[in-house]
Amino acid sequence: MDVKLRVWRQGGAFGAGSFKEYSAAGISPEASFLEMLDIVNEELTAAGEEPIVFDHDCREGICGTCGLMINGQPHGPQQGTATCQLHMRKFSDGETIVIEPWRAAAFPVIKDLVVDRSAFDRIVEVGGFISVATGAAPDANLIPVPRDAAEASMDAAACIGCGACVAACPNSAGQLFTAAKHGHLSLLPQGQPERLQRAQAMVDVMEKFFGSCTNHAECETACPKGISIDYIAQLNKDYVKSQVANRNLAGQK
Repeated sequence: MDVKLRVWRQGGAFGAGSFKEYSAAGISPEASFLEMLDIVNEELTAAGEEPIVFDHDCREGICGTCGLMINGQPHGPQQGTATCQLHMRKFSDGETIVIEPWRAAAFPVIKDLVVDRSAFDRIVEVGGFISVATGAAPDANLIPVPRDAAEASMDAAACIGCGACVAACPNSAGQLFTAAKHGHLSLLPQGQPERLQRAQAMVDVMEKFFGSCTNHAECETACPKGISIDYIAQLNKDYVKSQVANRNLAGQK
C-alpha cells in the first residue's frame, strides 16, 4: 500500500515548526505504524536528509513512549491501542495521514514528534510511594486484600503514562493519569496510611502543569489501556477529604 504523510517537523523546543509531506510506498498492511516510519526514515537517511524524530522503546504497548497524534486522534483510529501496536491495515491505500506530537502546554515539543512529559514525573514523585515497613518478605497471604480492591488497583496500574489522556482533553487536563497513579497505590491496604496526603500532594502538583477536568471523558476514550474516569471521581473524593482532614488537624493545634 502507498500512503502520503503530513508530518510535523520542528528543529527544537524554541524553533518554529511546520508540516512536511512525505511518501511511504510499498508498505505492507501488516507493518506497524512505527515500522512504516522506520522505512520512511531509512529512505530519508539514504537521501542525506534528517530522519523524523519520534519516541519509541518497547514497541509492545507497555512503556508508553510512542504517543503520536494521528489524524487528530491520540494513538490513531484504533481504540485501546498504543501507537506501536497500530498497524497500517487500519488505513486505506492512498490515504493522507497527518502525524503530530501531543499538543499540550505541559508537554513542550523537544524535536519533531517528541515531547517532554516530565510533568508526569513531578506528579509521581510526590505520591508514588508507600511507607509500609520493609524487611524480610512477608507471607503472601499475611495482609488480606479484598478481590475487588486488588482488581481495581491492577486496572489503575495498567496506566503506561503515555499522555494520550492529556492530548485528547480540550483542557489538557492530567486528571486521568494522576487518578490512575493515585488509585493503584491507594486502593490497597499498604497504601492507606498516606491515601489522603497522597491525593492532596499529587493534585496540587498536577494543577501547576495541567488544565482542569470538566468531565468531557475524552481521556477515557483515548486511553490505550481503557482506564475508567471512575478513578477521577475517587481522586476528587479523596482530595476533598484531605482538605477536611487538614482543617481538623489545624483546629486541634
